[in-house]
Amino acid sequence: MEFDYNWVTFLFRWLHVLSGIMWIGLLWYFNFVQTPAMPGIPDDLKPAVTGHIAPRALFWFRWAALATVITGLILAHLNGYLGSALALGLTDNVGRHASIGFGMWFGLIMAFNVWFIIWPNQKKVLGIVEADPDTKKRSARVAALASRTNTMLSIPMLYAMVSAQNLF
Repeated sequence: MEFDYNWVTFLFRWLHVLSGIMWIGLLWYFNFVQTPAMPGIPDDLKPAVTGHIAPRALFWFRWAALATVITGLILAHLNGYLGSALALGLTDNVGRHASIGFGMWFGLIMAFNVWFIIWPNQKKVLGIVEADPDTKKRSARVAALASRTNTMLSIPMLYAMVSAQNLF
């Protein structure tokens, strides 16, 4: 059987899109569904969310973020534009590379937020890591702000990614 470069490239594009849908879907779930719903949930039911649903959703959230970044970087490498995209198209003056590059940088910033701001703070909020009540409150605020930042960044990120495939 002969190696099919196009099939491998397609496979990584498909994995990138699949993991990206999971990541952004969970991001939007947290920001548009779970977080706004929490104040209306009776206190006796909140442990079900914080003890069972949120930790599982955060597991898939952070690993989907990593999978999206890794498959995206591999895909850019396979297509030969990784360096140019990371340089925002400034090295070759290709608009498509600039567009995909902006999307990549938004995604990298968002993944950094997931792994190094949201997740460490959520571990304190959920009691996975011990923290006093003031630290939990502060951690909840930091995680929420980083998550809302990611939600706002996801809009231009998605625009840049889709426009790179369709406008150029």
